[in-house]
Formats: sequence, structure tokens, C-alpha cells
Amino acid sequence: MNIKDLKNLILDSLSSSEEAPKQALPSDQDVFGKIPAVPDDALVVVPMRGTVLFPQVVLPLVIGRKESVAAVQHAVRSEKPVGLLLQLNDNDEDPGPGQLYQVGTVAEILRYLTAADGNHHIICQGKQRFRVREFLPGYPFLVARIDVYEESEATGKGIDARVVTLKQQAAEILNLSRQAPAELINAIQSVTSPGMLVDLISSFLITKAEEKQQILELFDVQKRLDRALDLMNYRIEVLKLSSQISEQTQETMGKRQREYVLREQMKAIQKELGEDEENAAEIEEIDQAITAAKMPEEVEKHARKELDRLRRMQDASGEYSMLRTYLDWLTELPWSVASPANIDIARARDILNEDHFGLEKVKQRILEFLAVRKLNPNGKSPILCFVGPPGVGKTSLGRSIARATGREFVRTSLGGVHDEAEIRGHRRTYIGALPGNIIQGIRKAGTNNPVFMLDEMDKLGTGIHGDPSSAMLEVLDPEQNSTFRDNYLAVAFDLSHVMFIGTANVLDSIPIPLRDRMEVIELSGYTLEEKAQIARRYLVRRQLESNGLTEEQCFITDRAIETIIQEYTREAGCRNLEREIGAVFRHVAMRIAEGQAEHERVDAEQIPAILGPRKFESEVAMRTSVPGVATGLAWTPTGGDILFIEATRLPGNGKLILTGQLGEVMKESAQAALSLVKARAQPLGLNPDLFEHSDVHVHVPAGAIPKDGPSAGIALFTALYSAFSERTVPSDVAMTGEISLRGLVLPVGGIKEKVIAAARAGIKTVLLPKRNQRDFEEIPDVVRKQLRFVWLENVDDALKVALEGAQQNPSAAAS
Repeated sequence: MNIKDLKNLILDSLSSSEEAPKQALPSDQDVFGKIPAVPDDALVVVPMRGTVLFPQVVLPLVIGRKESVAAVQHAVRSEKPVGLLLQLNDNDEDPGPGQLYQVGTVAEILRYLTAADGNHHIICQGKQRFRVREFLPGYPFLVARIDVYEESEATGKGIDARVVTLKQQAAEILNLSRQAPAELINAIQSVTSPGMLVDLISSFLITKAEEKQQILELFDVQKRLDRALDLMNYRIEVLKLSSQISEQTQETMGKRQREYVLREQMKAIQKELGEDEENAAEIEEIDQAITAAKMPEEVEKHARKELDRLRRMQDASGEYSMLRTYLDWLTELPWSVASPANIDIARARDILNEDHFGLEKVKQRILEFLAVRKLNPNGKSPILCFVGPPGVGKTSLGRSIARATGREFVRTSLGGVHDEAEIRGHRRTYIGALPGNIIQGIRKAGTNNPVFMLDEMDKLGTGIHGDPSSAMLEVLDPEQNSTFRDNYLAVAFDLSHVMFIGTANVLDSIPIPLRDRMEVIELSGYTLEEKAQIARRYLVRRQLESNGLTEEQCFITDRAIETIIQEYTREAGCRNLEREIGAVFRHVAMRIAEGQAEHERVDAEQIPAILGPRKFESEVAMRTSVPGVATGLAWTPTGGDILFIEATRLPGNGKLILTGQLGEVMKESAQAALSLVKARAQPLGLNPDLFEHSDVHVHVPAGAIPKDGPSAGIALFTALYSAFSERTVPSDVAMTGEISLRGLVLPVGGIKEKVIAAARAGIKTVLLPKRNQRDFEEIPDVVRKQLRFVWLENVDDALKVALEGAQQNPSAAAS
């Protein structure tokens, strides 16, 4: 079939559907009055909405607008063709020259008819391309002067190759469409003219009017072929993908229909057997829950396998309830539920400052951590571990991070956990089996990316049931926790989106492999000024609300708070401080409740009457009033503290007696200190015979508390020298540092905590190893201003500063 046959087919089909007889066309004068004649080089122009006509193509068109109807009738009456131009905007009801494309098609009107419903129909055939030169005024419809493009036959191997490819693509599209008429396929294959072929294919196989217009505007046949090939390629890919999706959908629907029929049959069988219908409803509920959980593909496959097992079980079976509980756990885990990523650094800074006073370096590191998370959400950020004494705000920092990031917060305590199953869960074969604390916390949070706080990591234990710290290695390793397998679930759960934060009081008891997976952030104790600010900003308000008081009913002065801090608490954190403030407010609440007062002002003078005699006082002056006593600095899990070293000489034969529950390292430090004093007896001005006829007793008070470590070496040396020389160590001097048998003062840890404890105890001068000067920047500015620092290289520097009446060594670096 050729183009002529296709044209006749369209005309015949439209003629057969005509419902109304032809009507006489009204004259132009009857409608618009006298219309000027259209010049020979001009055409009546009809705007088209969403339709592009190509040369040699026959199309039926519906004419609706009044001006377009008049234009068509004028052309029919004059027996002239019309020019068809595509509108730029289909919604424009009255397009002018500026709202039309400038390239269109000259169309011959083959038939004009008016249907019974009053619509006007024309059948037209495209003749030639034209370009608008100018639009002419003075007509009731659009008239334009045009330049007609004469089509020339293109030849050559390149053109022939493109023609063959285009026909192949057209055949493939028509086959994929499945509804294309055979006449169109034959017409396309019979066309030999390249220009006519591309116009025919563009008219019927390209859907978008803008793309058709692009081809219409290409006067060069080769460019027209190339553009058509590109569009046809895209059309083929879309049709292939659509066909593939349709097949997959049909396959899925077929499978679901089969499952539905089988389930209905199973229900009928169960009903005949008299089985409980509630069991079937329960199975259906679990099935829907599995679908709603949006599990990973492997997990969902496993869950449905277990559901099939449950469906075949009797509900009286012992395994039925176990399997039902297991499926409940699987469906209730947040496999695909996540809190939205919402990290605002400025807001996070405000929240941290609002919730915590001080801790500037800790806050800065947390903000850096959050900034990295914001810029690289899919990155493997380090796992933070807050290490510090009790009551300094480790857990509350985790809550603040959760609030700053908009995530859920969940906490689990690892203190006393000695069973690996507490982390990995129990296997389902055991009665009462449950998942581990990690999966339980994720379920409680309801999202797969909460802030998960692992509290008291330094108190993990070991037992006959395995090592929980080893199980934590997989949880806290970003390279492994994306496929964390709980023994109860027996499927992998992705923990890589969870923000884990650990807390500990000391690092020594955390296994090294576990410690290596975390970035440690140390929180030291608070100074007197920081505690006063924390009490005023947070603790007072919290305890007022807790005891049902208002600020108008009770006011506590700053002096009263400082008195509580200095005389009733001695800690690195603020927990006991809050308890004592609560005790004060309870006393006031009782007086107000009894009607003895309407409002109270609590000052420092009233504190002993409320809290009783002061619990702590400075023992420095009393303990150092005799020779042989030196004040050392110690670090404990609860923060820094001062440590008294007492040495006395008594008749004997040179024995060394050590008391005070000292550890092996501290005993060795005492032995080294005595040996160093003996070796330097003459340079130090001591009689060597004293050591042969005297026993030395070294005692560290608070004997019920174990003490160990090498950092008391310099204090032991100073106390021994003071005992033998009978010279007194000033009460406001404290020291720390390890010593060697060569007399060197070696660096130690916990400088910041020890110095803060010294300031809290009323010390004025601290002696520190010179190699610890790198820790000076860690000391708070308030503490630096309270203390005088002397940096020691050897024991001689310590003796010249620590003994009364001795001149300070000019070489000692003081600040």
C-alpha cells in the first residue's frame, strides 16, 4: 500500500461516519462584512493546538474557534489551500502572530463538513513546508505572506542507510505497540522518498507536538532523518521498558491471584474441619505486618518461610507461640523507618550550651562530629566514648546530641553484664529466648538510626557464658555492623546508621580492641566556679520544680551554694551537690506546707542548721604541721584528690614498713624513694648512719581505700627527706610525679584532674613534672589563676621549693 491508498482509506472511513448532510457555506459578507482579497503570495493561516501536519500526509481535523472556522470557509470558498501553524501554548484561546511557530505546512482541504452536533470537520493533505515572512492586517482571521520550501530528493549511501534504519525502527515500534494497523506498516515499507518517509513516520509514530515541530522545521533531509532516528530510539527504549513492566506486573498479579485462590480454598477446608477462624485471621494479620515492615529481600523471604511453617501448625502446639513471638519481633523492628537527617550546627551549639555549662572542648568535639555527619551522612564517623568521673554529664550529653540531631534516644547499661547473650541474644531453641540489648534498644527507639548510648562500658564482665566485650566488637565496628546478626533473629540487621555513644569512668578496664574502635573524649571534674554556675543555672531550678516550690517561695544565695560545695560535697561531678540542694529545698517546703513561712531566703549561715555540721574540712594544715608529711596528688575514678604521705623514723635496723593498702607499684615507688634518699644522703646533708640504725614507716591514710600507681614517687621522696631532715613541708604545697633512681622526675597522667583537686583543697603551689607541660593547656583558666605552677626536672628542684626556709631554684620554670 502506498501513500495514495492510505489517503483514500482515511477519506472513505471519514465519509462513512458522516452524520449530517453538507450545508451551504455562508458568504463572508454575511458573517464579517466585506473581506479584502488574499494576495497570491499569501495564505489564510489556521492556528493548531497539539497537531502538526506534514507534507503528503492526510489528517482529519476538528475546527472549533470562530476565527478558524471563518478562515477555513474562506479558503474552501476561494478554492485555495490554508497554512497550518502550531501554537506555542495550547492554552491560548486567541493566539496572535507572536504566539505561533514560524514554520508550518501548506494544506489542501479535501473535504469540509459540519456534523449534527454543530462541530466543523475538515480533511486536509499536507503539500509543502513554508516559513512565515509577515502577517497581513485587515482580515478577520490570520493571513500571512509566506516562503514555500521546495522538497528536493536526497541521495547517497548515508541517506540510504538512514532510510533502512528508520524503517527498521518504525517496524519495531509498531510491533511493540501491538495495535498498529497493517496498512500503516505496509505504507511505511513502500515509501521510497527519504523526505516523504521521515514525514510519514514523524506524523504517526512521534507523539509530542514539540518534537514533530522540530522535524518540520528541518529543511535538510539528512538532518531530518538524524533527528527522527534519535527520537525513535528513545521511543523504542520507552516501549521496551513499558512492556517489561507490564509483563512483571501481570506475573505478580497472577501469582497473587493464585495465592488468593489457594488461601480461600484453605479457609474453606479449615471451616469444614472446624478449625478456629481466629487462627486464620491472625495469620493474615502477620502477613500484612510483614508486607508493611518493608524488610530487606532476604529477611522478608525468611519471614514468609517461617509464616508458612506457622500456617501449617496447630495453635495448641508448643512451638506455635514461640514462632509467633519470633515473627512479632521481625515485623516490629524498624527495618526501613528512620528519623529524618536534620543536623543544624547552630541549633546543636545552642542546645549544648543550654544543657551544659563549661566543657568547651568536649562541646567543640561534638560539634565537629555532627558537622562531619552532616556533610557526609553515609560516611563512617567514629564512635564517641565519654570518659570521666560520675556526675559530670556524660549521659546528659548523649541526650543533648539526640535532641540536636532530631533523633530518638535509647540507652542501655552494660554495667555488670557478664553474658555474651545479653549483647547477641539467645538462640530460639531456648525457652524464653529474647534478642540482645542492642536489638531490644532498636525496637524501643522505633527507628533504625537512633542515638544509642552504651552506658558503663568499663564495667563489662566476663563469665562462663562468654565475653560480652568481644561481642561488642562487631557492634562498634563500622566495617562489620552493617550485617550484625543477633542469635535470636538469625538474620542480618544494619546497625551502620545508628549513632553509638559509649560512657565509662575509667579506660583501663575497657579491653584494648574495644577501646581502639572508639574515639575517647575525656571529661574531667568541675571547678568550684563551674559547680556554682551549674547549680545556679540547672540544679536549683530542677530541685525547685521537684519539691513543688517557686522562685518566689524560696531563694538560695550564691554564698549558700558555695558553702554547700566546699563543706558538704567533695566530688568531681554534681550529683551529691544536687542532693544537698534538694535537702535544703525539702526543709523549706516543709516549713511552707506547715504554714510557718510564706517564702524563705536561704543564706550561708542557715546551711549548718539545715544540713548539719559540715562534712569536709581542709586537713592540709593539720597534716603538714610536723616533719615527715607531704601532700601528693592522686587520680581516682571519681576525679582528682589530694593524697597525704606520712613518713616517720624509729629505732631499728633499716627496715621499710608500708601501710595504707598500697598496691605493688606504689610499694616499689616507696622503695625507690628510700633508696634515692640513702644514695644522696651526703649531698642532701643527712647522716648516713641514721639509715642503719633506724626503721622507716611510710603510711598513707584512708587505709581502707586501695592505692596504687607510680605518680606518688616525688611525694614519697619529699616525705622521707622531711622525716630524716626534720624540716616541714608547707601546708599549701602539693606535688605529683614518678621518680627514677637517677633522681629524674618523670611524667604522669591525670594532670588536669589532679590540679583541679588541688585548687579545691586550698593548695597554693603545685609541683609537676616538666615533661607534663604539654598538659598545661588542658587546665581551666580559673584554676590557672588560683595556683602557682613549678615544673620539676629532678628531685633537687622539688626539695628546694617544697621545704620551709629553702630558696626556690632559679632554674625552676614557674607560671
